[in-house]
Amino acid sequence: MELMMGEPRMNGLVPRGPPEPEQPQAELAGFLPRPPPGKKAVSFSDFEGKTSLGMSMFNLSNAIMGSGILGLAYAMANTGILLFLALLLCMALLSAYSIHLLLTCAGFVGIRAYEELGRRAFGTSGKVAAAGVICLHNIGAMSSYLYIIKSELPLVIWTFLDSKVTDSSPWFLDGNVLIILVSAGIILPLALMRHLGYLGYTSGLSLTCMVFFLASVIYKKFSIKCPLTDGNSTVETFKGLNDTCEVRLFTINSQTAYTIPILAFAFVCHPEVLPIYTELRRPSQRRMQAVANMSIGAMFLMYGLTATFGYLTFFGYVEAEMLHLYSQTDLLILCVRLAVLMAVTLTVPVVLFPIRRAIQQLLFPTKAFSWARHGAIALGLLTLVNILVIFVPNIRDIFGVIGATSAPSLIFILPSIFYIRIIPREHESLASRPKIQAATFAALGIVIMIMSLAFIFTDWAVTGQSKGAGH
Repeated sequence: MELMMGEPRMNGLVPRGPPEPEQPQAELAGFLPRPPPGKKAVSFSDFEGKTSLGMSMFNLSNAIMGSGILGLAYAMANTGILLFLALLLCMALLSAYSIHLLLTCAGFVGIRAYEELGRRAFGTSGKVAAAGVICLHNIGAMSSYLYIIKSELPLVIWTFLDSKVTDSSPWFLDGNVLIILVSAGIILPLALMRHLGYLGYTSGLSLTCMVFFLASVIYKKFSIKCPLTDGNSTVETFKGLNDTCEVRLFTINSQTAYTIPILAFAFVCHPEVLPIYTELRRPSQRRMQAVANMSIGAMFLMYGLTATFGYLTFFGYVEAEMLHLYSQTDLLILCVRLAVLMAVTLTVPVVLFPIRRAIQQLLFPTKAFSWARHGAIALGLLTLVNILVIFVPNIRDIFGVIGATSAPSLIFILPSIFYIRIIPREHESLASRPKIQAATFAALGIVIMIMSLAFIFTDWAVTGQSKGAGH
């Protein structure tokens, strides 16, 4: 990545310039621990995390990987294999560049908090805006994950028990009851961990579940023959797509434009980058960029293989929810569905951490760590999301609109404008190549945001529901 690592100043190899005026304790420390009375304040360069490179990569990869992986084969069917992989590669490189901008800003001013970068760039309003975008985006992601658990887990249990779901179904087939139990029994205990690094093991398990999903998709490609029959899957012929078993390397149709926002959101992990950086052992911009590059590379490989083999299994028959195409009584597919649910469940605590830190940065910036406050915020967030998923039936459409605005902001717009504002003009003028690149990157984010919102509102007007890009 010569673009990202090529300039010595970006890698912290030259002085940062004249000392900045003394800043408040909260801004200097970010997420760093408060020193005991009489001790020297902990600075950015003094703090040493304890999380290994591998565990950090597990956490960031888990943050990147979302439920949208199930719809990538459908996106490939509407673009062709070569165009899809080219777009996916572009989005992966742009996401890595975006993280480079964040890490450069963090290294220049000694701050490892997204919200505090907003404060350094635009004052209190910038801090509030950054925290608000993070909270809205991650609450939307949590709602999406719990909605999947609510809708899919009862069906998996029902199929394993070979029972029929009726109005008098037992409590263990009630999706509302199940998400409360999963939230209280699995998600909340993990969310109470003090450090994000401790979730590296569960993130590793989550990624293992998705590797199992990928291996099953590859296996099924060679066991399901085309043309498809009822014995192979549950699909019916869909008009307007390639209904034959012909592989299309490049195609354009009415759904192709939707692929761009879907892929743009496929690598969203930016709220988790700086918290993971804080806890990284022997932290440096180069090491954290390596974590980001390896995580994005691993997800690019998983996304590409899942989309390719899913598409080569169903061709023009592929749907937005790929697992629905397989036989629902197939034991392997039942195990895959259970593995996907496990992966989704274990992702929720990782997504919750940045929201809690954003709330602490806004409401308790100078307070020492408190287990009571730490737990209360986690419990409050999970309660809020459970209420939304249980009582708001169109919650996914609502957060589809929020995601269409928050995701481009987190990936493209905020890192770019932070970079332009934080890096002084005496170091890089506004006409310098890095700042022109950053401004262009922000403009790209605005274009993708407008495209995403336009597609969502068009779907609502035509069909009454949104396809949504989702995470």
